[in-house]
Amino acid sequence: MFELSQLRCFVAVAEELHFSRAAERLNMTQPPLSRQIRLLEHHVGVPLLERNSRLVRLTAAGKAFFPEAARILRIAEEATFAARRAAKGEQGNLAIGFTSASGYSLLPEVVRRLRECAPRVSLTLKELVSTTQVQALNAGEIDLGLLRPHPMNAELESRLIATESLMLAIQESEEDRWPLEPTLESLHGKPFIMYSPYEARPFYLMLTERFVRAGVVPDIVEHIGQVHTMLALVRAGVGAALIAEGAARLKFDGIVMRRLSSEPVEMVCTYRRDNDNPALQLFKRDVLPGFDTEASPRRSID
Repeated sequence: MFELSQLRCFVAVAEELHFSRAAERLNMTQPPLSRQIRLLEHHVGVPLLERNSRLVRLTAAGKAFFPEAARILRIAEEATFAARRAAKGEQGNLAIGFTSASGYSLLPEVVRRLRECAPRVSLTLKELVSTTQVQALNAGEIDLGLLRPHPMNAELESRLIATESLMLAIQESEEDRWPLEPTLESLHGKPFIMYSPYEARPFYLMLTERFVRAGVVPDIVEHIGQVHTMLALVRAGVGAALIAEGAARLKFDGIVMRRLSSEPVEMVCTYRRDNDNPALQLFKRDVLPGFDTEASPRRSID
């Protein structure tokens, strides 16, 4: 079978129609160039060039062979570049898990920045609750997750990627019964839509701990796993709810949002320590530092 070096020699001669100019272009002398052409013709089985002391021209076989030879060289060059880009993480696939709340604000910004750094990386986006994201990370089904701080094993590592305020969602017709600057204490004894301890466990645990710390006991009327369902129930007058600021981008008619005077909630980026996907390494190196990562890496806990 012929070699790429032989194709390069033939294409150079076919384009120049002059052995000396082709040899100079390839930074070689004319005798080895002629040998490469003869070897190529031997492998192909037919003459590709007619040459004498006065001219060089393509045979009919050479005219048919020339565009295909040039195409093979382009493919080989593209394959080389693709391999180099993949090794640098500039090409390949990155599977990202995200919560519904992060999908309203954080995820679009993550995707935008990643597109700027590596436009050839294809993305697989999966909306999953935090608990399911941890399971998917452990199973190698996603490369990284955008989720709430969550108990996880030692094979995972998390970095803080964003903080946001909590927003109190109340029915518009009830807004006069709520303070303009609500606190956790404002929810004491009030009908409240709580996060599911299973589907939305990190948020459930976080709010439960804060209620206990503040001595607040809301009247929990429903446990819900998804923010959009919570807001639908708020609009229906079932109760109030606390949602992350990013999810407040969901514009529901008949709902008023008020910022809660409380410590913010966190969103972390989590990945397996042993994941050697170059696209993930690029994300950690070039995309993640642009977010709120001043905190030290968050070590996994049992």
